[in-house]
Amino acid sequence: MGGRRVAGVCRIVSGVTPGVGGTHPAHRRFRRVLRLCVPLVACVSLLSGCLAKPTLAATSDRLQVVTTTGILRDLVHNVGGDRVDVVSLVPDNGDPHTYEPSLRDARNVVYADVAFSNYAMLEEQSVVKTLDANLPDDAINVSLAEESVKYAAEVIPLVEDAGLDTVWLGLRAQGLGDQYGASRTSEVLLSATDATGPGNLFAYLTGTFGDTDVYFDSSDGFDASDGYKSDTMSLPADAHTHLSWAFTEPGVYTITLKGQLKVDDTSKPIDLGSATYTFAVGVNPAEADVTDAVVLDEGHADLTANLDEGRLEVRFDPEGGGEHTQHALDPDDVVIDVPAKALEEIPAGSQYAFLGHAGDQVYQLAQAVLGKHVHGEIDPHLWQNVRNAMAYVQLIRDTLIAADPAGARDYAANASAYLAELEATDAYVRDTIAAIPEANRYLVTTHDAFGYLADAYGIQVAGFVTPNPSAEESLSDRRRLTETVKTLHVPAVFLEPNLRARSSTLTQVAAEQGIQVCSIYGDTFDASVTSYVQMMRFNADSLRTCLSG
Repeated sequence: MGGRRVAGVCRIVSGVTPGVGGTHPAHRRFRRVLRLCVPLVACVSLLSGCLAKPTLAATSDRLQVVTTTGILRDLVHNVGGDRVDVVSLVPDNGDPHTYEPSLRDARNVVYADVAFSNYAMLEEQSVVKTLDANLPDDAINVSLAEESVKYAAEVIPLVEDAGLDTVWLGLRAQGLGDQYGASRTSEVLLSATDATGPGNLFAYLTGTFGDTDVYFDSSDGFDASDGYKSDTMSLPADAHTHLSWAFTEPGVYTITLKGQLKVDDTSKPIDLGSATYTFAVGVNPAEADVTDAVVLDEGHADLTANLDEGRLEVRFDPEGGGEHTQHALDPDDVVIDVPAKALEEIPAGSQYAFLGHAGDQVYQLAQAVLGKHVHGEIDPHLWQNVRNAMAYVQLIRDTLIAADPAGARDYAANASAYLAELEATDAYVRDTIAAIPEANRYLVTTHDAFGYLADAYGIQVAGFVTPNPSAEESLSDRRRLTETVKTLHVPAVFLEPNLRARSSTLTQVAAEQGIQVCSIYGDTFDASVTSYVQMMRFNADSLRTCLSG
């Protein structure tokens, strides 16, 4: 058992200790680790009286099920009926993209017989780690977005329009690492081990509220003694992230990266090789002296750790596409162009002090999307197409039957009735949106969560404030949004109620243009909308009412 897994159980054992003589998987697990936890109990005993009892139980005749989100919880409840107890980790009104799990969440996972997540990197990685690290070994763990494809769910690739006039340069972990025993909680580590150039090189993220996280920094050297800890970025397998790259002087730079796969917290990292990447900063790329160089000066490129082939490479698409359209390049053949027009002044604020003094100039490849935004290659919001939710339901039905064969007849009957209700809901959403005048079928929202709704029901996503609710909007985002609203003459914009506190840009643009702000539900329920069917019908009604003029 991994060290973190034992520690996670130790953190909760003082709050509730199930009857250790029982046969429930949670009992067996607590018996295995209880002796390891005794020295730690005193450290947390003061907290135990303050913690609410978990909803899931160690002793119950019903199947114990945990989901990541409330939407999945509702689907499971409709299939499982009285034979299941089901809870979600992310609470209603919570945001699965940013939610941080609590002790109570970990306790619920310990008691679960079955777990359902959406995944496709919808959920914050800490939610997935809490689920996978604390789930009993014999529990069933299903990622619905990926597995539902077997039930005819349709997926939409994520397409990000960076809108930049320089290359958009990120980091990528390519492949799943199955041959190494990797899972969705494994980490790919990309470490900077050396850099050359006439000035300093930085790679950093600008997050929510303008805070910065610096990942590579050549100004203080690279320390091999701690495994380059201060110059390392971690990614889940098969994911990529955005970065800003800054250079303090013109000239030719190189950075050497080393890739490692950390399968779990106790395993020795697996070497994925190293590579050196070359930048031409404010100078002609020919000065880099790379024979027959491929110059990257536009589109989307990622410095990539390829798990399947055990090497580092560059993946590139000049049109700005992602995994499915990028092609691999050898780092030795590539020069990354940071043109003279990329010269910018360092903003005021202590968060940018690592770059130099405010007002000084640096060359920068800007982060394509502000905010810490690690994601995969498919849009994870599949349920916005009701027919995809029907695929989820069929997968949930078969999973519950596998976990509780005695309930097969009940699960099948419940699923059949619910699928009929979803069929009617699909028709209702389709007919309701079809009643909107075609010229008005433009959707402007808080974040990019409605591609499936648009694709399935004949409406066009015309704009959104940010691609992800954890991303901070920029001035260019606001200008683009304003221009979209004015040009298309949209009568309303749509706000997700749980993101109201982070949606000032959307409401301000609407007020300036004198148009309505209406509600639409994306990732979560609240006190007004408490079920999936209600959510989809509400969204259809809101679109029709607010866009019909």
